[in-house]
Amino acid sequence: MRFLHPDGWPAAKGYANGVLAEGRLIFVAGQVGCDAGGTFAADLPSQVEQALKNIVAVLESGGARPDQVVRLTWYMTDLGDYNARLGEIGAAYRRIMGRHFPAMTAIEVRALVDPRARVEIEATAVIE
Repeated sequence: MRFLHPDGWPAAKGYANGVLAEGRLIFVAGQVGCDAGGTFAADLPSQVEQALKNIVAVLESGGARPDQVVRLTWYMTDLGDYNARLGEIGAAYRRIMGRHFPAMTAIEVRALVDPRARVEIEATAVIE
Protein backbone atom coordinates (compact mmCIF):
# COMPACT_ATOMS: atom_id res chain seq x y z
CA MET A 1 0.00 0.00 0.00
CA ARG A 2 1.31 3.42 -0.92
CA PHE A 3 -0.29 6.76 -0.07
CA LEU A 4 -0.52 9.21 -2.96
CA HIS A 5 0.06 12.95 -2.54
CA PRO A 6 0.71 14.94 -5.72
CA ASP A 7 3.85 17.11 -5.75
CA GLY A 8 3.20 20.64 -4.56
CA TRP A 9 -0.01 19.80 -2.68
CA PRO A 10 -0.17 20.57 1.04
CA ALA A 11 -0.17 17.59 3.37
CA ALA A 12 -3.62 16.08 3.84
CA LYS A 13 -5.18 16.54 7.28
CA GLY A 14 -6.38 13.26 8.74
CA TYR A 15 -6.74 11.39 5.45
CA ALA A 16 -4.80 10.42 2.33
CA ASN A 17 -5.47 11.99 -1.05
CA GLY A 18 -5.13 8.58 -2.67
CA VAL A 19 -4.01 5.03 -1.99
CA LEU A 20 -2.31 2.58 -4.35
CA ALA A 21 -2.74 -1.07 -3.34
CA GLU A 22 -2.85 -4.57 -4.83
CA GLY A 23 -4.50 -7.67 -3.39
CA ARG A 24 -7.85 -9.15 -2.41
CA LEU A 25 -10.63 -6.65 -1.70
CA ILE A 26 -13.05 -6.49 1.19
CA PHE A 27 -16.02 -4.16 0.83
CA VAL A 28 -17.73 -3.30 4.11
CA ALA A 29 -21.29 -2.01 3.84
CA GLY A 30 -22.20 1.12 5.76
CA GLN A 31 -21.94 0.53 9.50
CA VAL A 32 -23.85 2.66 11.99
CA GLY A 33 -23.14 3.43 15.63
CA CYS A 34 -25.05 0.64 17.31
CA ASP A 35 -23.79 -2.51 18.98
CA ALA A 36 -24.74 -6.10 18.07
CA GLY A 37 -27.76 -5.81 20.35
CA GLY A 38 -29.10 -2.81 18.42
CA THR A 39 -28.32 -0.22 21.11
CA PHE A 40 -27.20 3.11 19.66
CA ALA A 41 -24.50 5.21 21.27
CA ALA A 42 -25.74 8.58 22.55
CA ASP A 43 -23.69 11.13 20.61
CA LEU A 44 -21.79 11.48 17.34
CA PRO A 45 -18.28 10.71 18.66
CA SER A 46 -19.59 7.57 20.39
CA GLN A 47 -21.50 6.52 17.28
CA VAL A 48 -18.36 7.00 15.17
CA GLU A 49 -16.39 4.83 17.58
CA GLN A 50 -19.02 2.08 17.49
CA ALA A 51 -19.35 2.23 13.69
CA LEU A 52 -15.57 1.83 13.39
CA LYS A 53 -15.63 -1.09 15.86
CA ASN A 54 -18.28 -2.70 13.65
CA ILE A 55 -16.09 -2.17 10.57
CA VAL A 56 -13.13 -3.78 12.34
CA ALA A 57 -15.30 -6.77 13.30
CA VAL A 58 -16.30 -7.28 9.65
CA LEU A 59 -12.68 -6.89 8.53
CA GLU A 60 -11.50 -9.45 11.09
CA SER A 61 -14.11 -11.94 9.86
CA GLY A 62 -12.46 -11.65 6.44
CA GLY A 63 -8.90 -11.89 7.75
CA ALA A 64 -8.13 -8.17 7.47
CA ARG A 65 -6.87 -5.49 9.86
CA PRO A 66 -7.71 -1.78 10.20
CA ASP A 67 -4.35 -0.79 8.66
CA GLN A 68 -5.44 -2.52 5.43
CA VAL A 69 -8.35 -0.10 4.89
CA VAL A 70 -7.76 1.97 1.76
CA ARG A 71 -10.96 4.01 1.75
CA LEU A 72 -13.66 5.18 4.18
CA THR A 73 -16.83 7.04 3.20
CA TRP A 74 -18.64 8.78 6.05
CA TYR A 75 -22.30 9.77 5.76
CA MET A 76 -23.43 12.13 8.53
CA THR A 77 -26.65 13.92 9.31
CA ASP A 78 -24.88 17.02 10.69
CA LEU A 79 -21.45 18.11 9.45
CA GLY A 80 -21.62 21.07 11.85
CA ASP A 81 -21.70 18.62 14.78
CA TYR A 82 -18.84 16.68 13.16
CA ASN A 83 -16.68 19.81 12.83
CA ALA A 84 -17.53 21.00 16.34
CA ARG A 85 -16.52 17.63 17.85
CA LEU A 86 -13.60 16.81 15.58
CA GLY A 87 -11.19 16.43 18.50
CA GLU A 88 -13.39 13.81 20.18
CA ILE A 89 -14.06 12.07 16.87
CA GLY A 90 -10.34 12.01 16.04
CA ALA A 91 -9.55 10.47 19.42
CA ALA A 92 -12.23 7.80 18.90
CA TYR A 93 -10.88 7.12 15.41
CA ARG A 94 -7.32 6.64 16.68
CA ARG A 95 -8.51 4.29 19.45
CA ILE A 96 -10.01 1.95 16.85
CA MET A 97 -8.05 2.55 13.63
CA GLY A 98 -4.70 3.66 15.06
CA ARG A 99 -2.70 6.22 13.15
CA HIS A 100 -3.80 4.85 9.78
CA PHE A 101 -5.45 7.52 7.62
CA PRO A 102 -6.67 6.14 4.26
CA ALA A 103 -8.53 8.04 1.55
CA MET A 104 -11.69 9.42 3.18
CA THR A 105 -14.77 11.32 2.15
CA ALA A 106 -17.36 12.93 4.46
CA ILE A 107 -20.83 13.65 3.14
CA GLU A 108 -23.77 15.31 4.88
CA VAL A 109 -27.08 13.57 4.23
CA ARG A 110 -30.58 14.51 5.23
CA ALA A 111 -31.27 11.20 6.94
CA LEU A 112 -30.00 7.65 7.36
CA VAL A 113 -32.10 4.47 7.22
CA ASP A 114 -32.36 4.24 11.01
CA PRO A 115 -33.50 7.61 12.43
CA ARG A 116 -31.32 7.09 15.54
CA ALA A 117 -28.16 6.94 13.41
CA ARG A 118 -26.06 10.09 13.13
CA VAL A 119 -23.30 8.49 11.07
CA GLU A 120 -22.86 5.57 8.68
CA ILE A 121 -19.37 4.58 7.52
CA GLU A 122 -18.47 2.23 4.68
CA ALA A 123 -14.99 0.83 4.10
CA THR A 124 -12.84 -0.82 1.47
CA ALA A 125 -9.80 -2.84 2.51
CA VAL A 126 -7.08 -4.56 0.49
CA ILE A 127 -5.37 -7.67 1.80
CA GLU A 128 -1.92 -7.67 0.21
